Formats: sequence, structure tokens, C-alpha cells
Amino acid sequence: METEKEYKKRVADILIDQQLEAAGIVLIEGAKWCGKTTSALQKAESVLFMDEPKRQDEYMRLAEADIDVLLDGATPRLIDEWQKAPQFWDACRFIVDRRGDEGQFILTGSAEPVDQSKMNHTGTGRVGWVKMRPMSLYESGESNGSVSLLDLFDGPLKPAAGIELNLRDICYLICRGGWPKAIGKSEQAALKQAFNYVDAVAKREIIEVDAVNRSETNTRRILRSYARHQATQATNGTIAADLSMNDGSTLDSGTIASYLNALRKIFVIEDMEAWNPNLRSKAAIRTTATRYFVDPSIATASLGLGPSDLMKDLNTLGLLFETLAVRDLRVYAEVINGNIFHYRDNNGLECDSVLHLRNGHYGLIEIKLGGEKLIEEGAANLLSLSKKIDSEKMYAPSFMMVLVATGHYAYPRKDGVIVVPISSLKY
Repeated sequence: METEKEYKKRVADILIDQQLEAAGIVLIEGAKWCGKTTSALQKAESVLFMDEPKRQDEYMRLAEADIDVLLDGATPRLIDEWQKAPQFWDACRFIVDRRGDEGQFILTGSAEPVDQSKMNHTGTGRVGWVKMRPMSLYESGESNGSVSLLDLFDGPLKPAAGIELNLRDICYLICRGGWPKAIGKSEQAALKQAFNYVDAVAKREIIEVDAVNRSETNTRRILRSYARHQATQATNGTIAADLSMNDGSTLDSGTIASYLNALRKIFVIEDMEAWNPNLRSKAAIRTTATRYFVDPSIATASLGLGPSDLMKDLNTLGLLFETLAVRDLRVYAEVINGNIFHYRDNNGLECDSVLHLRNGHYGLIEIKLGGEKLIEEGAANLLSLSKKIDSEKMYAPSFMMVLVATGHYAYPRKDGVIVVPISSLKY
């Protein structure tokens, strides 16, 4: 466990503080190992670890017999892995109603509860949700934060320098991922974290999430196929065909859907919904979600790839860099009240990411490895899409950005598009 001195500040810290002030119960959700408990411990005044080996059985019996005993303690009281006893939900809600105070409980969970029949209340008015993901480059120290997404909604970009990363650095950061325990370790030890994570998902987590005895072999096959389809709109049928071709598997679409739903419940995958703007043209917008893992290292570990492998395959590198960039954009968007979407229409025009704020303002973002040709291609896409948007019915884009893997400086182009290295970005 990290001490307070060693603790690396997280973007989610801001969200947790806001929710503790606004809601009686703060629910922190996200993949295992992403740092939920460590961040919650910075805020909690008392704690109950539901997975503590010596007391787990005792805690489960008390949860059935007299759950209030488990909830007694200084506030905010942290209930870690609360989903093991879903009755915490209604019990916490009842106590919050009686006390009438905010910031009473912090619930952390790495999966949705298996038995939701013991949760009778929706949580409306009592619960504030915080979504936590693996660390962004700004949190792990590989971005200096010289370009703020929030500032881009308020005015033009001022040229700024980022941390200079080369392509080998990017390959390493993709394979290492944003797992807090990997930060600061030797390269060999850091890269091992993602492989250990995938092993845990395939061997235990996907079974424990809903008590369905799924096959470890099939889980690994589906993870590999999902990795091959990062940043695409592949259907379950496409994944079934891919499994048949590459793994000799005969899994049908229904079985694949069951596995993918389980992976969503443990926050391994987080697909991106389509953006639906008002357009001047009659182009039909495609609504299929884009496939992403919550962290790019899950893809490389599933495929058995390391940084040297990615250096030899720039097409795969480009797709997995997009997964890394989307992870970071989602982390930053969360704290500025935004969501990340993708755009694609029936004419083939795409935009990798749209950062849309609650107030209706938005920015268009193309994600590229870098280099003049790819930057030109990304800028052309952004300008084409901006011309299609009906600015009489919605705002014009606040900014159009080509987000690149390599490059030292963030700068505006003459056509209004900005070029930003990911090593300079923050919320």
C-alpha cells in the first residue's frame, strides 16, 4: 500500500472530493489494479476490506445478520469491494437518509454485484458515481500538461512544448499501460503487470463476476480477437469469424456476447458510442460502437506483444496508440464534465474522438502517430467534418485537434487545426 508521501495524485481525486461534498455515498468503479482503493484511502477516515482473507467469512455473515455493525466507523467510511455483499447499497442509503449528511460512505468495486436482487433502491439523490481508469500519461508523469483541454474551450492554443517521446517510448508506454504498480519499476517488471492482469481476468475474474464457469481458453481467444479489432466497429459476428480463422474456434455470436458482457462488468472493455450531430448534409451516421479495452496494455498482453514487436508493425501500433489516447482523453474528459464519442458516416468520413461537454460545446480530435502525411490526413478529415456540421442548430467546434504520438511542440496550423503531442496533454 502506498503511503501518503508516495501517493501519485490522480485526476479522479478531484472527482472524489466533488462527490463527497455533493452525495452521501460515493461509488468508485473501475478495473482491478487501477488504483481505486489507494485513492479512496486518501479520503477515508475508516475502512472495511470485504476481501480481507482472515475476516471475509465473518464479514459476510454479519452482512446478512446485522450489517449496521459493519457500517459503524468514522466518516467517510470506506467499504472496499462492497459488491461482495450487495445489501450494503440499501443499508448505506438508509443511514445516509437518517443522518442527512453528505460524504458518509465511499464504496469501491471492481465488478458489478452478482446478485442485484438485494438492491432495492436506485441510489438517486444519495449516490455520486466516479469512474476510475488506469493512469493517464499526465498522471504517470509522461505528459507535462502544458496543453489543457479545458483551456482549449476558452481560447486558442498557445504554442507549448511537451515531453519529447520517440516511437520506442510510445511502444513501451502502450505495453506498460497505466497500472499504478507498473510506474517506476524496471522495464521488465513493469511490462509484466499487464500479463499478470490478463492472467487474472482469464483464470478468475471472468468467472467470479457472475458465477458462470467460463472457459479460460475461450476467454483468452476472445481477448486476442478483441485486441486485433481495437479502434474498429467490429460486430460480434466479425469477431466470431476472426476466431474461426485465427484460432480455429467455433464460438457463435451469442456466446461471444456473453463473454464480452462479463468483460464489461469487470471494466476490462469500454466501447465508445457514436456521436450524432446536426448535419447540413443527409449523410447517414453509423451508430455501431467502437471497440476499446480500458487500457492498451490489455491488448498487447493478450496478443503476447512487447515494444519491439510493435516497432515492427506500424499498423498495429497506430491502432493501439489510439487505444492509449482514448484512455487518456476519457480520464481528462471526466473531470471537465465531458464525454468521448466517435463519428463515422456512410460516406466513410470518420473522426476518431469527439470531446463533448455537458454545455453543448465540443472539440473534434483525430489521433495519429505523427509525421507530416498523417497530420495532413487528420487535418483534412477534421475540416471536412466541420463543414458538414449545421452550426445554426448547434455550436461550431471549439477546436479541431490532431493528437500525435511523437513530436515536441503543440502548435496551431494556418487552417485552424491544432497539432498536439500526447506528452503535452492534460485536462
